[in-house]
Amino acid sequence: MNSAQKARKAGIFLIVVFIVSGIVLMYKGNDATILAVEKKDSILTAEQIKLAFDSVGGRMINEAVREGQNVQAGDLIMEIDSTDTDLSIEKLKTQIAQLDAQIKSTSGSMNVNLFKVSNDEQQSFRQIDAQRAALNSAQATLKNAEIDYNRKLTLVSEGAIAKAQLDDATMALNVARANVQNQQQQLERLLAGSVDTGVTNSLNLPTIAQERAAAQNVENDIAALNQSKKSLEIQLKELEIAKSRLKLYAPEDGKIISVLSKQGEMISPNVPVVLLETRRIYYDIYVSEEQAVNLREGDEIICRTIADDKKITGTIRLLTQAPGFADLKQSREKGQADLSAFQVRIYISPDSDVLAGQTVRVDFD
Repeated sequence: MNSAQKARKAGIFLIVVFIVSGIVLMYKGNDATILAVEKKDSILTAEQIKLAFDSVGGRMINEAVREGQNVQAGDLIMEIDSTDTDLSIEKLKTQIAQLDAQIKSTSGSMNVNLFKVSNDEQQSFRQIDAQRAALNSAQATLKNAEIDYNRKLTLVSEGAIAKAQLDDATMALNVARANVQNQQQQLERLLAGSVDTGVTNSLNLPTIAQERAAAQNVENDIAALNQSKKSLEIQLKELEIAKSRLKLYAPEDGKIISVLSKQGEMISPNVPVVLLETRRIYYDIYVSEEQAVNLREGDEIICRTIADDKKITGTIRLLTQAPGFADLKQSREKGQADLSAFQVRIYISPDSDVLAGQTVRVDFD
């Protein structure tokens, strides 16, 4: 066989290969676009969270973790010096104790004053009763003096007695009248302007009412002290909360990726100090709209790891239109997409024995 025949046969063979390949592609569609639609590769990604001290700062005295360390939820991560906070807490506790003593003393004084007012009221009532009795006695004496005077006046006019006896009766009458007036004035002084109803215990003596009001007004001082105490208790609670935040704990299981602050450094509030890789692992794939319509958030998706062909079950948590860079573009005018892509975020089961960074594949054929 000469070289011309060999070349002819080689050409015929290539033509046959091209024809067969075209037919295969026509029916199977194994071009780049079709393969991109049928098989989706992605990278397993672990969610990362930045840990920071909530609204507190200070000097770090305990760096309890290191890079690469696995931690459980509740494990101590870092600790800030609490000396200043402890002193402030003790100071507030002392102030609250002082207020408690002041409130107790003021309340005791008020109770003593109210008891004294009650005693004064009873004493005033008894004095009024006694004065009322003295007035009644003086009025009886006056009445007898008037009778004696009238009788002696008659006897003098008849010449039965000497005028000196009438003079004595006149003097006794005047003394009795003065005594009644004096006893009445003393009763009015004890009544202090209140109306004498005759029932002593029902009297509302102004002096007693004033003393009682003054004693009861101390309740306002006690209420003010209680409000001051409440304000200090709120401050104390705030400090205790701030103290609890001086220790940073792991919010969930994970791995320490980076420790951003070291022991002895000053830590600012709300500034990240640790980067934690969580156990929540997900991967993103981009599907066409024809595929997206058959998917729903909550659906299960099965993928396989490229390295060891391990089967992994995941759950769709997000299904949304993808950014424009994920669309498939070929020959549409002005760069418009031939296939609009949708982003699908799939979270795998926490107990899956895989590592973040592994490549996985979802097969849609």
